[in-house]
Amino acid sequence: MSEANSSETVHKDFVRQIVEDDLKTGKWDGVVHTRFPPEPNGYLHIGHAKSICLNFGIAAEYGGKCNLRFDDTNPEKEEVEYVESIKEDIRWLGFDWEDRLFFASDYFEQLYQWAEQLITDGKAYVCSLPLEEIRTGRGTPTEPGTPSPYRDRSVEENLTLFRGMRNGEFDEGVHVLRAKIDMAHKVLLLRDPIMYRIRKVEHHRTGDAWCIYPTYDFTHGQSDSLEGITHSICTLEFENRRPLYDWYCETLGIHHPQQIEFNRLNLTYTLMSKRRLLQLVNEGHVSGWNDPRMPTLSGLRRRGYTPDSIRKLCESVGVTKHNAMTDMVVLENQIREELNATADRRMAVLDPLKVVITNYPESQSEELDAVNNPEDEAAGSRKVPFGRELYIERDDFMEDPPRKFFRLGPGREVRLRWAYFIKCNDVVQDDDGNITEIHCTYDVETKGGNAPDGRKVKATMHWVSAQHAISAEVRLYDHLFVTEDPDDVEDESQTWQSNLNPDSLTVVEAKLEPSLAESKLGDRCQFERKGYFIVDQDSTSDRLVFNRIVTLKDAWAKAKKK
Repeated sequence: MSEANSSETVHKDFVRQIVEDDLKTGKWDGVVHTRFPPEPNGYLHIGHAKSICLNFGIAAEYGGKCNLRFDDTNPEKEEVEYVESIKEDIRWLGFDWEDRLFFASDYFEQLYQWAEQLITDGKAYVCSLPLEEIRTGRGTPTEPGTPSPYRDRSVEENLTLFRGMRNGEFDEGVHVLRAKIDMAHKVLLLRDPIMYRIRKVEHHRTGDAWCIYPTYDFTHGQSDSLEGITHSICTLEFENRRPLYDWYCETLGIHHPQQIEFNRLNLTYTLMSKRRLLQLVNEGHVSGWNDPRMPTLSGLRRRGYTPDSIRKLCESVGVTKHNAMTDMVVLENQIREELNATADRRMAVLDPLKVVITNYPESQSEELDAVNNPEDEAAGSRKVPFGRELYIERDDFMEDPPRKFFRLGPGREVRLRWAYFIKCNDVVQDDDGNITEIHCTYDVETKGGNAPDGRKVKATMHWVSAQHAISAEVRLYDHLFVTEDPDDVEDESQTWQSNLNPDSLTVVEAKLEPSLAESKLGDRCQFERKGYFIVDQDSTSDRLVFNRIVTLKDAWAKAKKK
């Protein structure tokens, strides 16, 4: 059993209740067979994770099976790269389709034969109208559509034209195959929808074997049928397509799975549209599909999120019939909670300011004991070097501090984490008045961070030894957009791109405690007081790169309250 399937589901959502009711009544002869059917036209995002968890999860919970099927019916947008990335993402989440990997393109011949069957039965015809006229001819929700002048072509003529389409005898756009349903139907999708288009484009699996391709609507339900799917579980945007799904299965007289729709996962400060995510990549707003700011599973993985944190998010938002927006902080809190318990603590200074301990011997250094994780006794401790010269965060010092600033300032005393009390005595500035160095004294009796005389200080600060510190590139990632809803623009002249956050990435040269020199790709830790970080794939043997996964607290919540 995979890690993802190891915990029991306590709450029975409406989809699971349907499955349980079907098992009780024997509707599908005791079989539960689901599928996850992505289109390989982009990388999976976190919204897909919910569908993956639901489909694979239900199959595991009820002793069933779940297929992975690629609905690859649009060769113009599909790539092998996307296929491989999707498989990697599903495995990373902890799920396994075993030997049940399928492609809609496996069924192209059968789909074609079914199309001919519909033509023969008078249920489909070749239409020669331009696509724009087909679109406008469908009418409106209050007005019926206009029948195509080609709607009453004979069966023989339709078969001849359709076979000619397959054989490449016509240019793109000359003909399409349409289902013959009802041009006055209250469901616009049933007003003679398109089943096949001419596309003289090579397919990533079938090459140039085909020059006509079935539409998604004509492919999806029949693919489910061929695979013996019992419960076709999909998000709510497919609810209006269910009548057509049903029509094809019923009209063809084939196995008819039950389509069930649930609420999709939407997160604030991001997008869940593959088309727009592709725009972000192509327009250079991000470095690629796996940019750590992207909501793609590969981006979240590189950012440092874990499969468990994403699965727990999907569980926490629930399965309902109502779409809603989930605050990004819900996901962030999942990874915070996990890493608080599991991540070792380390000290790293992101904006270094030098401190000289003037009463500490110049040639001396020592090693101090530091706890790895106060939440986990088994994590033990490590040694951190201490010397005359240190680095602290620049914003931990103010020359003229306000009343509620409790960190270091002239004449003030603070605690250095795991080390000593220090007191600021002097400030060194350059010719422009910039502070370049702080001179302090330390109290040798406060080793370990406690004063034997019982005196207290109001601040504890992290630091690193300047002599022993290693340098690293640290990437501080933030929300990709400045508004919870990227589509919320001030006026019509703006687009969703106007809400891109110019500060979504800040790169700094940081000073780290030397124990981090042994970090490996994918290692996670907490930089004390700064957040949780992961070693990025851009790291080399000579230089480490860290990505900030998440801050210690939700800074955006504070900003919204102001």
